[in-house]
Amino acid sequence: MKSEIVQLLESALTLTDEEALVVTQCIPIHKFSKGHILLREGQVSNESYFNIQGLVRKYYMVDGEEKTTEFYVEQDAISSLQSYHLKIPSNHYLECIEDCRLAILSRTSEKKLFKHVPAFESICRVSVEEELGTYQDKLAQFMISSPEKRYIDLLENRPDLLQRIPQYHLASYLGIKPESLSRIRKRISSR
Repeated sequence: MKSEIVQLLESALTLTDEEALVVTQCIPIHKFSKGHILLREGQVSNESYFNIQGLVRKYYMVDGEEKTTEFYVEQDAISSLQSYHLKIPSNHYLECIEDCRLAILSRTSEKKLFKHVPAFESICRVSVEEELGTYQDKLAQFMISSPEKRYIDLLENRPDLLQRIPQYHLASYLGIKPESLSRIRKRISSR
């Protein structure tokens, strides 16, 4: 029987039995409890992840306050790209805010996969390019939108998050205080 990670990858590429074995050996799946910190500010990231189940948030500490910049749900790649690729200390945290099942890719395993499963490198490159484009659009929208518009966009485009994320994390993600989020929700519900 094929491993879960092989089954996920086979939606994007065809693997020989030998390649599937290498993938299974190189990308283990682990469970992490709610509250587990995958990466702390100041640590060098030696792993990237693929979210199979659960919710992970990325946040920065700014003047003693957490500033959430991303939520990773099922089927999302999770990585501190600069820290991982440049081997420099991370400037943010990655935290499981639900119990999670994550596929883990270490630097050593990545090199082995690139050597033994050449198509894996192409998939990684395309994934990073797509992620970069998505982040560029998100940043532009954040810069030009009001907090209310950002919340409405979440309602329309990612309503699943609103049921899964505590209000204080959601407010931080929108760049506002929880009290402001309450007022926005009240205004929208009264329409």
